[in-house]
Amino acid sequence: MTDKGNLLEVRGLTKCYKGDVKALDNVSIDVRRGEFVTIIGASGAGKSTLLRCINRLIEPTTGTVAFDGREMTTLGKHDLRLARQRISMIFQHYNLVYRMTAIENVLHGRLGYKSTLAGALGLYSEDEKALAFKVLDQVGLSDFAYTRTDQLSGGQKQRVGIARALVQEPLLMLCDEPIASLDPKSSRTVMERLRWVADELNIACLVNLHQVDFALEFSDRIIGLAKGKKVFEGTPDEVNEEVVHEVYGDIDIEGLPGDRMVPTIVQADVAGGTAGASSTGVA
Repeated sequence: MTDKGNLLEVRGLTKCYKGDVKALDNVSIDVRRGEFVTIIGASGAGKSTLLRCINRLIEPTTGTVAFDGREMTTLGKHDLRLARQRISMIFQHYNLVYRMTAIENVLHGRLGYKSTLAGALGLYSEDEKALAFKVLDQVGLSDFAYTRTDQLSGGQKQRVGIARALVQEPLLMLCDEPIASLDPKSSRTVMERLRWVADELNIACLVNLHQVDFALEFSDRIIGLAKGKKVFEGTPDEVNEEVVHEVYGDIDIEGLPGDRMVPTIVQADVAGGTAGASSTGVA
């Protein structure tokens, strides 16, 4: 059971692969309703694995995941599907059907509520269609409802992804590198929409980011992962040079106005490789 006020409680989560490789090593986190929490870390730190263990797209090796008072790791197939109705996900590469329109893609967010036959036939109620138009308007894309998604820009595609996540009527949105493929202007638009989702709709957002400057600006709390372990948890104001070095290893620090820090990776020990430098955060 989750404590009062916590929507999500992850305790001692570990994910092992062959050869005793630990993608996650005893990670524990909490997320409250309506909270905006960012996970930062170098590539290979375990950020995506953590999100996918929460909704069991990846099965954890050990540990517990309590969501809205239910233990996710012990749910059977039927109950897991019901729990996933309230956990939506946003992907780096959008996961849209490009031959379909924006509104059709948004309606796919209702598939978890449909029977297999109704989903295959695209049978949606008038209320579901009205909700789909509403969330498209909330992300600023009402004029593009009948536009094929292959004709949209990257930022617009990701906003369709946000609308698809919203139409699920979730309590929690898992956002896996939502701006990694976007230019700075589109990235800001997407981050502003996600922050609005948390503030105005009281939907918790757990967001993986490489762009530490955006994490500092938009987050209520920041969690740092390094080599599968949680090495930092605190507010943006608590992120300093020491924290950044602990999360990313050997880096240069570029100062921002107000003494905020953005890391530029020079060399990181990530899966035996290196990461190149980036002027806007972490590549």
